Amino acid sequence: MTDVILRNENLRRILSGHPWIYKTEIDHIEGDYEPGGIVDVYDHKKNFIGRGYINLKSMITVRILTHEKDELINEDFFKKRILRAWEYRKKVMDNLNSCRVIFGEADFLPALIVDKFGNYLVIQTLSLGMERYKGLIVNILVELLNPKGIYERNDVSVRMLEGLPETKGFLYGNFDAIQQFEENGVKLWVDIENGQKTGYFLDQKENRAAIKKYVKDADVLDCFSHTGSFSVHALHYGAKSVETVDISEAALDMAKKNAALNGYLDRCRFTCENAFDLLKKYDEENKKFDVVILDPPAFTKSKETVKDAIRGYKEINLRAMKILKKGGFLITCSCSQHISPDVFLNIIKEAAHDTQKNTRLIEKRTQSKDHPILLSSSETEYLKCLILQVF
Repeated sequence: MTDVILRNENLRRILSGHPWIYKTEIDHIEGDYEPGGIVDVYDHKKNFIGRGYINLKSMITVRILTHEKDELINEDFFKKRILRAWEYRKKVMDNLNSCRVIFGEADFLPALIVDKFGNYLVIQTLSLGMERYKGLIVNILVELLNPKGIYERNDVSVRMLEGLPETKGFLYGNFDAIQQFEENGVKLWVDIENGQKTGYFLDQKENRAAIKKYVKDADVLDCFSHTGSFSVHALHYGAKSVETVDISEAALDMAKKNAALNGYLDRCRFTCENAFDLLKKYDEENKKFDVVILDPPAFTKSKETVKDAIRGYKEINLRAMKILKKGGFLITCSCSQHISPDVFLNIIKEAAHDTQKNTRLIEKRTQSKDHPILLSSSETEYLKCLILQVF
């Protein structure tokens, strides 16, 4: 077994259970190793820390799979971990027709993502070490979950940091890549082959259900709507009307199909426009809504652009507050991992101050329970969702 010896420096993050070992934290490596192969990790006094896979091409050089010295990384290991992840979902989720089956580090399977849409699974292996086990993982998923098909969505740039090519395609079965699934009693289409990430954002599942009380009989503006998931939920929960806004015509086409699938087209209209521009225009026109939903893409993916992201979040929330009727509700989200919950809440406070609005915080929410948060790994907590009443 190859041994990775860490520097005699602050190891608190690693000893607390964070699964990543950075290249700069390694003192030396004893023995031969294969890229993506299994290594043991020790502190400078040769105390065992964990076992994981190594890739010197990546700044995240080792990803820990287990802290148990006697636990081998083999088929039995992966079967137990995947089964444990699935049993957890069965316990915490009300409906398993759609859910995230495996959430990487938070399920102690670093760099592995598996999403479920009806009878079909989508998989991402985002590191060299996990890529080596992809065939084994597919076989285990077939055995445990019995899907009709599995599709690979490894067309993501992060794989390049691991020296891996971007790729996508069928791993099990041959099926139509556009499938129907159910979420919170709502029927939806997912484009498994070409949709964002794995085809659909499952992390907002519980937040979409949470809007039920606020949208009934309301005129709703849904900005950054993507394929209309919040819009269709609002209509499902009795909204009087919904304006669905996205800059992508392709996304709006899917949103229309989702509205039609549920029989809600008569209460929904679709606007292909930049949400920043539209919010500003509606503010100038003094247009008012009962509810505004903001679910933008990540405005920052690095610490270097956080200030720009803060300005962007403040702008859209400020504009949204100004077009809400008195006592209306703002449902606002951020999926930027580098924007902490406290920073996001402060952005909202500043927007309220600048608009001279009294704002009540009704709910402070995060990602759905099928995207669990590992306390030792702050990267697993990224989604913020606030529901506020604005006066």
